Amino acid sequence: MLMPSIFGESLLDDFFEDPFDHYNYAASTSNLMKTDIKDTDQGYEITMNLPGVKKEDVKAELKDGYLTISAVSNSKKDEKDGKGRYIRRERYSGSCSRSFYVGEDVGQEEIKAKFENGTLTLLVPKKEEKPAVEEKKYIAIEG
Repeated sequence: MLMPSIFGESLLDDFFEDPFDHYNYAASTSNLMKTDIKDTDQGYEITMNLPGVKKEDVKAELKDGYLTISAVSNSKKDEKDGKGRYIRRERYSGSCSRSFYVGEDVGQEEIKAKFENGTLTLLVPKKEEKPAVEEKKYIAIEG
């Protein structure tokens, strides 16, 4: 239990872990918003894990070429004995977000999103980069 983690995120994970906590918060949030981005012929397929998050608590916003996905999670775990006394009562509320630069030429209506079984899938089209035309600017020489 207090041995250093070999495959964990940090050597201190086990040190700060509550030995009596069977619903380890750190373990449950370590999979939150893990993202895979796949390059396809049509564009980019972004797959994001959002376990325990409802569809209505997920928002995707496109602003200034940045696609921002944010999620809010609220959960309660109440356990009572036969007389209605609390044995355990836990609450968690939090939010997280991630941003990706998709380019300023991509429009909001071009991005397709689907949320199913705790997984958000976004299809972002590729836009051909327009080569920037370099303008020549001359400095006036006096004399």
